[in-house]
Amino acid sequence: MQGTDSKSVSHQITSIKQLEDLYGEAVPRSLTKEINYISEHYKAFIDAAPFFALATVAEEGTDCSPRGDPTGFVKIIDEKTIEFPDRRGNNRIDSLRNIVRDPRVSLLFMIPGVGETIRINGTASISIDPARLEDHRMQGKLPKSVITVKVDTIYFQCQKAIYRSGLWTEEAKVDRKTLPTAGQISQALSKDDFDGEAYDKAYPARMKETAY
Repeated sequence: MQGTDSKSVSHQITSIKQLEDLYGEAVPRSLTKEINYISEHYKAFIDAAPFFALATVAEEGTDCSPRGDPTGFVKIIDEKTIEFPDRRGNNRIDSLRNIVRDPRVSLLFMIPGVGETIRINGTASISIDPARLEDHRMQGKLPKSVITVKVDTIYFQCQKAIYRSGLWTEEAKVDRKTLPTAGQISQALSKDDFDGEAYDKAYPARMKETAY
């Protein structure tokens, strides 16, 4: 019997049934940990997180952006609602554009030194209410807007990914000098004259002046 031509066999997963046959049933605890409100346990994690990734979606595509501030910058309004500031940036406003078009969002909270992460799925809205902006004043400056997320589901992710990556270990740290600088990347991609070295030298002072 002739061997099967591997090129003629598709190795792509294209159906839910294929996925379920491959992975089997979900671990029961992975389902019971998902709830539709912010419990006291989950609140503790959100309060302690200085960073999260915000994923948004629209017909034009998807986006995922980092968000960070001192711990407590994500305010828990009630058991179904959180709020956070949109700080000064580069004005691409990719996430905000997507939210205006499609309010569905996902958030992944990370806490330095902690293996578990917290995941929220919900819907977002953008406000420029002066009182709400004032609630997020930092170093005397107001955010451009405030984003509110209504929680549909929230649950914790176990430590496996952080454990495998060694993310919080000293051994996992990368020497920044081994990677291209922001100035080098910008200079290489720029269509006009751009002094990457000058950009990098000025960046530390510029960061202090423009972080908020």
